[in-house]
Amino acid sequence: MSFSMSDLNASELQEVGATLSSAKAEDYGNRADIELQWAMKAMDHAQVHYNLISSVDASRLSLTKMDDIIYKHFREQFPDFDVRSIKEDDLKTPEAKQQWRNFCEMFEGHIEDYNLGTLLRLNCEDDYTPETTTFSVRTQFLAIEIARNKEGHNSVLLKKKAEKQAEGNKTESS
Repeated sequence: MSFSMSDLNASELQEVGATLSSAKAEDYGNRADIELQWAMKAMDHAQVHYNLISSVDASRLSLTKMDDIIYKHFREQFPDFDVRSIKEDDLKTPEAKQQWRNFCEMFEGHIEDYNLGTLLRLNCEDDYTPETTTFSVRTQFLAIEIARNKEGHNSVLLKKKAEKQAEGNKTESS
């Protein structure tokens, strides 16, 4: 099911905004309107990210001012982590969660919203779809995507996009 801001009326948008600005985080619970706002923000971020990495040479792209530091610490703590193709267990077993928690906590106060929930592509060659995406925290996302960029794994997306456009141009001219 797809969702757009246009699915909410003005009254619903005001209610969500008022709730977000007046309540404490612990008061939110699992409210559907808050989860919906997070999902919309995460999907918007994912679309912007994918459009960016599929439109430029990602190996020359910088996601933060701290890319080099994040990458250095990531590869020190996860030297054999395959960023090209991730399995859920790489992130979500109790052992992996503890290792990632330790890594992410190093960046508290240095990365804005370091533990904010975000979407992460499981395979560097795929777009964001329900089948190819998992939940992660922002620091995990940054570490993995910075590694993909620096190691050249996201560069395939620019090639795929160019091939798709060339194929579309051939179809139009036929």
